[in-house]
Amino acid sequence: MTNRKFALRNVRVFDGRQVGEPTTVVIDGSVIGSDAAGAEVVDAGGAVLAPGFIDAHVHLDNVETLDVYAAHGVTTAFDMGSLSAELVAAQRDRIGTASMRSAGLPIVGSADAHANVPGIEDVPAVRGPEDAEAAVALRLAAGADYIKILFEAGDDGLDPAIMKAVVVAAHDHRVQVVVHATSPEAYTISVDAAADVLTHVPLGLRLSESVIGRIAVERTVVVPTLTMMEGCAESLGYGGMFKASLQNVGALHASGVPVLAGSDANETPGVPFHPAHGASLHHELELLVQAGLSTVDALNAATVLPARHFGLTDRGTIAPGLRADLVLLDGDPVADIRATRAIRGIWCGGVPMDPVGN
Repeated sequence: MTNRKFALRNVRVFDGRQVGEPTTVVIDGSVIGSDAAGAEVVDAGGAVLAPGFIDAHVHLDNVETLDVYAAHGVTTAFDMGSLSAELVAAQRDRIGTASMRSAGLPIVGSADAHANVPGIEDVPAVRGPEDAEAAVALRLAAGADYIKILFEAGDDGLDPAIMKAVVVAAHDHRVQVVVHATSPEAYTISVDAAADVLTHVPLGLRLSESVIGRIAVERTVVVPTLTMMEGCAESLGYGGMFKASLQNVGALHASGVPVLAGSDANETPGVPFHPAHGASLHHELELLVQAGLSTVDALNAATVLPARHFGLTDRGTIAPGLRADLVLLDGDPVADIRATRAIRGIWCGGVPMDPVGN
């Protein structure tokens, strides 16, 4: 796997607002270039070129999982909690595949609701606010890119005072805090604690206008993981509850809350549903459109917005000097979001990859 210089001729670029007229985009090594001299010319025949997709909530199970994401056009994955520091380290800085960021070990309370997940009992519990700084420092020393809190309002685990202390400690270190929140109460407590990102969306319960308003004012980011919530509802026999999840996402978006695409893809034992790695991101985009986002907004939820809100300034859009994470599509995803599945070509950091099925 090597970087070469390509001139993708006759491509229509998705620029975050629309699909433009045919043009030429240069891939020069690992970045998007501006000079086509000496490049290998590839005629795209009017295909659409989009930034590589970003899945803002996954759980990476092994090193090869990144290759699965790459083959589905997902060139960056945000791991939202791993119990293996060795696995996280092995996935970092791989060339010619999807790249990743990780929270490392999640922050858990003494009796966390995720106790059914094998290995979670071995994660050192944060038993009081006085433990927050040490817990955050431990994860950052291990290479965490952000802090993930597992929280369920009303359980016997992490209480609001601990959450606030963790957020303060993380912000002192200039890193963001992501909170697992699946109920309106958990949303309220997380916003009270000044968490940066809420992941998941309530199932079967509507968020109040006041809570949504606060989230919007605070510019808290939401990764609703609709694919996961839909799967949980169906696996538990409560398929009708998913309607509220869609309504919540539509209301959040309509209020100006940044909504990011995240599938919660995983193969974790003890979890009620296992979205497929890579493929689920495309279903997530379709569900975001079903929830009321435009196709443009859904595409931005998987490109420029996660890059922006997680501080990845080198990707998320197509411009000279940025990382050459690119997906070539046979259809127009602005006209039909399902076109994100029609992948003709993929580049991860300038390295061409074969799409799934090829």
